[in-house]
Amino acid sequence: MLILAWAAALFLATRFFGDWEQRQENPNMTVTSQYGDGYIEVQLMSNRQGHFVMTGKVNGQPVSFLLDTGATDVAIPEAVAQKLGLTRGAPVTLSTANGRSEGFRTTLDRLQIGEIVLTNVRALVAPGLGGEQALLGMSAMKQLEFTQRGGTMLLRQTTK
Repeated sequence: MLILAWAAALFLATRFFGDWEQRQENPNMTVTSQYGDGYIEVQLMSNRQGHFVMTGKVNGQPVSFLLDTGATDVAIPEAVAQKLGLTRGAPVTLSTANGRSEGFRTTLDRLQIGEIVLTNVRALVAPGLGGEQALLGMSAMKQLEFTQRGGTMLLRQTTK
């Protein structure tokens, strides 16, 4: 019985600290929206490294995003693009901080952050981009107003 109690305690501690660590990396796993007169707003909190990481949706499926105003387009790792069923379009040469690599043009029918919805967003399938996190670049951000103050960023989409 004591072994069973210890096993249960270890399991619960692992779950708690795993969830806590994930919330530290992505404090915006659940994004809430506020409505105003003619706009929708989403407030994001930065993580411990000062990055804005959030969970959004691409074509109705959840995707983790890192907001990157230095990226021209939304960039999606190849493994994530395959899960989303994105088609590879024309090849393009990408200039990144790590040098040049190859990517493929694609279009996201629907990109959603909270209640903010963007349609027909230009994107790239980036085989050289590792991990499960997509970069939310300027092809999406230019459609929004955004303001950063301290550890928060406010995204606003006009609805009129």
